[in-house]
Amino acid sequence: MNNSIQIVCPFCDALNRTLASRINDNPKCGKCRKPLFTGKPAELTAANFDIHTSLNDIPVLIDFWAPWCGPCRMMAPQFEQAAAQLEPEFRLAKVNTEAEQMLGAKYNIRGIPTMAMFLKGKEINRQSGAIQSADIVRWAKKNN
Repeated sequence: MNNSIQIVCPFCDALNRTLASRINDNPKCGKCRKPLFTGKPAELTAANFDIHTSLNDIPVLIDFWAPWCGPCRMMAPQFEQAAAQLEPEFRLAKVNTEAEQMLGAKYNIRGIPTMAMFLKGKEINRQSGAIQSADIVRWAKKNN
């Protein structure tokens, strides 16, 4: 399969095209030259949320969290472990709902942590509550 796909850089938010068949070859951003996949969740804000959720050709799994939330802090390393296992098939990202309250309101986040999966700008699935990395990986693969 030699179709090109679009991947948004987690560092500079630039849109990159790469061959789908080469996505596992550690592609780099054409603008900032950093890796497009790091095995760590990207940090999203109101400024770059729509770019990542609508322009990536891979599903974007977002952890909506807050620094004061105990279950969120417990799940953070699990989510990071899942990122290392799911990239480059998925982009994992985090949204701090304390700093980005408008995003939490826009997506009707009522409890945290909440994971939401987006593809082509649309939310396609959601899971609330802290879960382990293996469960995150299983949930993501089942629900994309």
